[in-house]
Amino acid sequence: MRTLLLVLATLFFLSFLRVVQGQEVAAGKQTAMSSTVTGKSTHNYLLYLPKGYDKNKDYPLVLFLHGAGERGDNKMDLLKFHGLPKLIEAGKEFPFIVVSPQCKPDSWWEAAELSDLLDHIESKYSVDKARVYVTGLSMGGYGTWALATYEPERFAAIVPVCGGGNALAARYRAPIEAAIWAFHGDADTVVPLSNSEDMIAALKDKNPNMKLTVYPGVGHDSWTETYENEEVYTWLLKHKLE
Repeated sequence: MRTLLLVLATLFFLSFLRVVQGQEVAAGKQTAMSSTVTGKSTHNYLLYLPKGYDKNKDYPLVLFLHGAGERGDNKMDLLKFHGLPKLIEAGKEFPFIVVSPQCKPDSWWEAAELSDLLDHIESKYSVDKARVYVTGLSMGGYGTWALATYEPERFAAIVPVCGGGNALAARYRAPIEAAIWAFHGDADTVVPLSNSEDMIAALKDKNPNMKLTVYPGVGHDSWTETYENEEVYTWLLKHKLE
């Protein structure tokens, strides 16, 4: 009898361990994660897997980058993010994987580190590498432009919101090949509309698939309307690398 109880307890513990360690089983929910990606760089991030996630199928992936006001080193603070994490916490379901990393205090999004994180996620989960997208707001909008400039052939589409970047690098380093839909409020006094306009202008004759939506009378918060717009996700998912 004692042997049977021991066996049952062991099986229960192993089952529990798989749930704790294999957090990928929490499909349909966001899970706060912490991973050492390069052996020296640890990333806190939220991971969302679509409801009914099947490791034998490939899924699109959206990398979401928060703004400067949400930097930190407590991974539970990730659940307070605006944008996609906020929508998911409110119950919205997406048909794609969402990875929402946390930028460290007093730091800026680093394209190389974000690239390493994407490599890590792609090695552990069932990602369709032809349908990888990046979006972000404010500082995350800058991060979106920077990452797409750093890896101009990696993303099928990008959605920078009230951001900006290095227009010369975007034009001359290796023009971004991803489809681009940028958003900005024309009354933004934190990040001027001209920052998005300059990026679009720099790629005007380099990328035929891009557009800029300007919200009249809207200040810095151009992300609420953007991320609540279902058309944005429909547009994202129709793009795929050849």
